[in-house]
Amino acid sequence: MPHWLQLMAESLPSLLWAGLIFTIPLTLLSFTFGLVLGLITAIARLFGPASVAAIARFYVWIIRGTPLLVQLFVIFYGLPSIGILLDAFPAALIGFTLNIGAYSSEIIRAVISSVPKGQWEAAYSIGMSWRQAMSRTILPQATRVAVPPLSNTFISLVKDTSLAAAITVPELFQAAQRIVATTYEPLILYIEAALIYLALSSVLSTLQQRLERRFARYGGMLEANA
Repeated sequence: MPHWLQLMAESLPSLLWAGLIFTIPLTLLSFTFGLVLGLITAIARLFGPASVAAIARFYVWIIRGTPLLVQLFVIFYGLPSIGILLDAFPAALIGFTLNIGAYSSEIIRAVISSVPKGQWEAAYSIGMSWRQAMSRTILPQATRVAVPPLSNTFISLVKDTSLAAAITVPELFQAAQRIVATTYEPLILYIEAALIYLALSSVLSTLQQRLERRFARYGGMLEANA
């Protein structure tokens, strides 16, 4: 067996374990919390009082205008200077959640705004409250439109979690770095890590396409029944 292939085979379990224990949980938790934060932020900007909307806009402006890596460094390395100490994983989770929340809020705000005003009027005309109209009429329609951009955000997040290695989270990429430190084979190990990220992204892209087709059929049925 060639040396490079043997090295990849020997290191694969460690890389996959790091991905299973850290990369995947970090991705899922960050996206889930970020999506909730994004929905709250979008609703605050669209329907909240002027002061709340201003705070939401400021949050989005700060996060979208600064690099994710800098945000992680501020949380993990900067906050201890004011007495706030966080372990690496929670710091990464907070950083990614804030980042996803800002970007997803723009997507959610756009898709909610794209729902025709007549849908609101129709919901109110049959006695729905604002909350009922939002949950039963507006969000289901907005979700169908939001699936592609939010799916792309999720796939990007899988790759962005490699930045957590910079704040010592022992995820997939840092596992590769540790093996490189002992084997002195950076090219082979980093290519292997890249291939694992590529495989994950490819699987998620396939799932995204299926989900989009499903929502497209659902949307077609809604239009046919309208």
